[in-house]
Amino acid sequence: MLPFADRTEAGQRLAEALSRYAGRRDLLVLALPRGGVPVAFEVAERLGAELDVIVVRKLGVPYQEELAMGAIASGGAKVLNQDVIASIGLSEDEIETVAQREAQELARRERIFRGERPFPQVKGRTVILVDDGLATGATMRAAVAALRQLEPSAIVVAVPVAPPDTAARLRAEVDDLVCLATPEAFYAVGQWYVDFSQLSDEDVRDLLAKAWERGAFGH
Repeated sequence: MLPFADRTEAGQRLAEALSRYAGRRDLLVLALPRGGVPVAFEVAERLGAELDVIVVRKLGVPYQEELAMGAIASGGAKVLNQDVIASIGLSEDEIETVAQREAQELARRERIFRGERPFPQVKGRTVILVDDGLATGATMRAAVAALRQLEPSAIVVAVPVAPPDTAARLRAEVDDLVCLATPEAFYAVGQWYVDFSQLSDEDVRDLLAKAWERGAFGH
């Protein structure tokens, strides 16, 4: 099973494990860029699904950027961690300042990846969230929480590899979790790939353009 040759092979194997979703008309595959895109490309192609990206930005506490007080994501969703906000005593203005700054960065990254193309309709659809692997799972969990606000009928998280505790935590938060491997000795996602090359924004745009040109995948 491990290691995966590259993200393409991981995506092909992940698609096999997701075969029960193939051909569903309400299916949407959302990739976390950048690394999740080539994995999701294979999944979407084999399942006959629409492909897009979901960009997630952490909302860091002022002066303690590494501490997250929430997150925003594509589609206009925002989630706040009220426990963190209350414990630090942040004002609504302080929260809004951070949220606006991150919203600008999110919009900039979305333009890079999808140009003027709007974020796809999520409400009432089965959404498969894909990344090339999870370590802490924090970004994926933020994506799940944000996506919930857009009212999909089901959220599925699909990744090639994750540590057992991360997989277990996520499984409790989604409708379905498909993870091909949960090795105990987990240090980084890249250790489970032979080729874990960095992807450029151009690589991401090329894959999305190819998917959209095919009219992919169903829509």
